[in-house]
Amino acid sequence: MSLRQSVIEILTEAQTDIVVLFICVHIPEDQAEGTDINHVPAFGKDELIFSKGKVKMSNQKSARRIEGLDKNIWVEITKLVSQHQVVNLGQGFPDFSPPQFVKEAFIRALNSENSLMNQYTRGFGHPPLVNILALFFGKLLGRDINALDEVLVTVGAYEALFCFFQAMVDDGDEVIIIEPFFDCYEMMAQMAGGRPVFIPLQPKPVSGRMVTSADWELDPAELANKFTKRTKAVILNNPNNPLGKVFTRKELELIADLCVKHDVLCLSDEVYEWLVYDGKEHVRIATLPGMWERTVTVGSGGKTFSATGWKVGWAIGPKQVLRHLRTVHQNTVFHCATAAQQAVAEGLTKELECLGKPESYFISLPQELQRKRDRLAASINAAGLKSILPEGGYFLIADVTATRFDLPDSTDPEELYDDKLVKRMITEQGLAAIPVSVFYSAEHKKEFENYIRFCFAKEDSTLSKAEKILQEWKK
Repeated sequence: MSLRQSVIEILTEAQTDIVVLFICVHIPEDQAEGTDINHVPAFGKDELIFSKGKVKMSNQKSARRIEGLDKNIWVEITKLVSQHQVVNLGQGFPDFSPPQFVKEAFIRALNSENSLMNQYTRGFGHPPLVNILALFFGKLLGRDINALDEVLVTVGAYEALFCFFQAMVDDGDEVIIIEPFFDCYEMMAQMAGGRPVFIPLQPKPVSGRMVTSADWELDPAELANKFTKRTKAVILNNPNNPLGKVFTRKELELIADLCVKHDVLCLSDEVYEWLVYDGKEHVRIATLPGMWERTVTVGSGGKTFSATGWKVGWAIGPKQVLRHLRTVHQNTVFHCATAAQQAVAEGLTKELECLGKPESYFISLPQELQRKRDRLAASINAAGLKSILPEGGYFLIADVTATRFDLPDSTDPEELYDDKLVKRMITEQGLAAIPVSVFYSAEHKKEFENYIRFCFAKEDSTLSKAEKILQEWKK
């Protein structure tokens, strides 16, 4: 039997999903020079590459860990927004520039005579950045932090989250997620083999005043019942996206006590830590008794300095946990942009010097965003919707129950009202928002389909355009 016949027979009878075939063709030395390997007569393209029925090649199936995770609201909304002329209050990024001092720091890094600023730096974090992060957060957390062992710089906070789930969550581990939640928590837990366990913040009845994110609360007994012998971690987002809730010390103590009692890790996503309004206090859960040893705190240079495209994030936590995140990082991304890290390091150095003072960007930015929040909330309420006033973050969610439209049925039977409404807003009204049901588990989505999320971290001119559109809402 010829080589060609043997290989075709093997491929045809193979029972595996994917066959990887390497064919080595010997070319005599005296014939090698000038030989075109594309014309070596082993297999014709019709016989192997395109097969034409002779060789049955399997479908290129995905790994089971990503099955069902292909749908992504951000991809969908980004595509829809790109196809229409809209005022974009959907996606969570500012349309104003970062402060001048960090832009200048970035430019200095790029133009530096030190050529290493444009080359690889330390894989686990640029030394100037990890050093200032250790100093800055050591002061905030009230402890000494080892810059080399207890700080990891990542490609945005998103990668820090990914590293945690891949490093710490194993098959069958349960991960408690507070709803509403940033949607990637559920996906990342599932990709790691974990089982998400959800507990919703429930809005309490309010009369005579505007509802705020503080009115959405955890049920202590329900939370306690979520902990089992398989619980590996609790995911906390404080301030919360999309709700804007800033958890009180009492609420955090409840979570902390349960983590300590059951020996559970806490992943604390605090990317909006500086964006807290109305004099609220942002309490870092890692400062509570027994929590430093079990908490990974995630932060974002992009959110901190209004430069989300720079993708500089970090994870801070105990050495015995951070070393596992470093293992994932070094075998996936390995390295973050040096110049961006240098710029964030210089920005944090400046901010540490004026921490708590009026000239601090961490003072002026939340003051400015609070004003924008109040402006958008007034516009939404005037349109007949009900704002849920956030205590922190970039976002405001609105209850659209009172102005519910009779929307046509969707071709997707699982599409909820808020999803259909947002698509209509983009295509017909020119205003982008995000359906809040995407921030809930399948079990609870239907309960919250009458809410949509707006981003108020926008230029005043953008908010003015949104106001004009909202004025037409009732019409």
